[in-house]
Amino acid sequence: MQKDFNNYLRQIILLVFIFLLGILLFTTLYVFLPGLLGGITLYILTRKWYKLLTIKKKWCDWATALLFVFVCLLIIAVPTYFSIRLISPKITLVINNQKEIVHSLELFSKRIEKFSGTELFTTDNAEQTVKNILGYLPSLLNSTASFVTNFFMVFFFLYYLLCSGKMIEKYLSMNVPLESSNLKQLADETDVMIRANAIGIPIVSIVHGIVAAIGYAILGIKDWGILAFLTGVFSFFPIVGIMVVWVPMSIYFYSINDNYTASGVAIFSILFTGNVDYITRLGLLKKLINVHPIITVFGVIAGLKLFGFMGLIFGPLLISYFVLLIRFYLNEFTTTKLPVIKV
Repeated sequence: MQKDFNNYLRQIILLVFIFLLGILLFTTLYVFLPGLLGGITLYILTRKWYKLLTIKKKWCDWATALLFVFVCLLIIAVPTYFSIRLISPKITLVINNQKEIVHSLELFSKRIEKFSGTELFTTDNAEQTVKNILGYLPSLLNSTASFVTNFFMVFFFLYYLLCSGKMIEKYLSMNVPLESSNLKQLADETDVMIRANAIGIPIVSIVHGIVAAIGYAILGIKDWGILAFLTGVFSFFPIVGIMVVWVPMSIYFYSINDNYTASGVAIFSILFTGNVDYITRLGLLKKLINVHPIITVFGVIAGLKLFGFMGLIFGPLLISYFVLLIRFYLNEFTTTKLPVIKV
């Protein structure tokens, strides 16, 4: 009896140490989590091709992994580099012209006050609004080091996941406490959702950029290409999304008495670009993976807060995991058997 108690106590102590050590490692290495998630995404996207070349074609494992890393690096690095080169001067211009932005808000407020009798912005709250908005830009620029680090960690993880993928998958299948059928469904859900989001998110961006470019060009807006590019970038984010671009544009054009352009930007963005957002983000992704739009929207919101940019892919997956694991628990450990519902 005493021996059983001692073994039980030793087990508890060991589990406590494992738990504390896990928390310590997680909090220390959390900064590299986006890189790990990015590596997992690329691994899932490339694993079938890698297995085809190394198993059926008998290519060298490490050389094939390096080839995949190099190709993925080119595909991701080139657009990223030109995007940064394109946006950085505009961010600097905005930061250095805060007074002009405040003046535009004041002019816009005076024009609205003539029609509604309500003053939207005074000099003080206009300055404070601009400071609050621009306050996010330095933190964005200061995160460059973290971004660069995680960018290269993505390809570091990709290489070792490709080389050791078979062993890792076997280890997980042996240690995840689920029945084989549930484990297979969980793996299939992960594969399908990551593929759909990794493909769907760029499609959302490209479609929005093209539609916005058409509208801005028709309205004769200067720098329509850059503004369309920004529209495509911000279309990643749910709810506010493209409003981050077209609302300030409309305010600016109203403030300089260009009512035609201001109204055109607002109407085109609401009727066309906004509807494209619904079709591509919710319609396309739902068609690809048959996921409810609520899971997509709230998953992206939660994912961005938890994982940063990679949360666009892993946020919806996290909510799907939550629903799936509840059903797995009820099916395995209770007498109630729930029907399979696609989440």
